[in-house]
Amino acid sequence: MMNKGLVKSNGSLFPAIPSLLDDFFGRNWLDSTVANWRTSGATMPAVNVQETNDDYQIEVAAPGMKRDDFKIELDNNVITISSQREDSHEEKDGNYTRREFSYQSFQRSFTLPQNGVKGEEIKARYVDGILRITVPKTEDARKKPAKQIAVA
Repeated sequence: MMNKGLVKSNGSLFPAIPSLLDDFFGRNWLDSTVANWRTSGATMPAVNVQETNDDYQIEVAAPGMKRDDFKIELDNNVITISSQREDSHEEKDGNYTRREFSYQSFQRSFTLPQNGVKGEEIKARYVDGILRITVPKTEDARKKPAKQIAVA
């Protein structure tokens, strides 16, 4: 069984080093969700994904947020990271009232290898504007060291 790692499912662009990232994320350069994000002026948080022998590590750059702003769900073998945040401010001075509203949201989903991770042991921490998610691999998904075979 070949382990292909995490698979992107929401259309972010990774123009640098495409041959390396194609193995993990595929090519969805013309995905309409990417075009919609670009034209709306919204920003999608940057994500780094690293595979080690023991786990997958996902880092989401989301400065200015709070721990409680994030929602992380595992449904079958898809992990979804999302956030919704709404702020409002009102000033009253004499004859006028000024109200300002802002709304931020994002959602990123990654398909995990089938039977390759320990879903019940996934951990998340938010420190210094970075959300770090650790997804442990099962014993079967870990690389085994090369074995030398003696020739008789």
